Amino acid sequence: MKKNLEYYLNLDYTVQLKRNADNTWFAKIVELPGCMTEGDTPEQALKMIRDAERAWLKSALADRAPIPEPRPQTEELSGRFLVRVPRSLHHALVERARQENVSLNQLINVTLSRALPVVSARNALATPQRAAKTTARR
Repeated sequence: MKKNLEYYLNLDYTVQLKRNADNTWFAKIVELPGCMTEGDTPEQALKMIRDAERAWLKSALADRAPIPEPRPQTEELSGRFLVRVPRSLHHALVERARQENVSLNQLINVTLSRALPVVSARNALATPQRAAKTTARR
């Protein structure tokens, strides 16, 4: 298969979308170093990152520079993993969960999802309203 611009544009690159302190939005494609933009709204930032992706790829192809591809998600993930933490952190998390009246699992799940707002480029660009809610790569 010829790896031209259309080939790369059809890959499922990871888009990271974050709100800035001034309420603008920052978007970048994780796999393409320096491919980033900002917009006034999440939708605008996601549209602009698509333009930045196209320009980044065109430039890399013209320069015959290596173009990273997204790593395929080949393994089926269970949604479970074991993390060892210091006892003091475990205690603090349990206390916070009690204060919030939620389970420790729920507290950690919500905290992690807020800390890692990563969305699939294809999903984000197809449906911007849903993309803002998506927090994990496909």
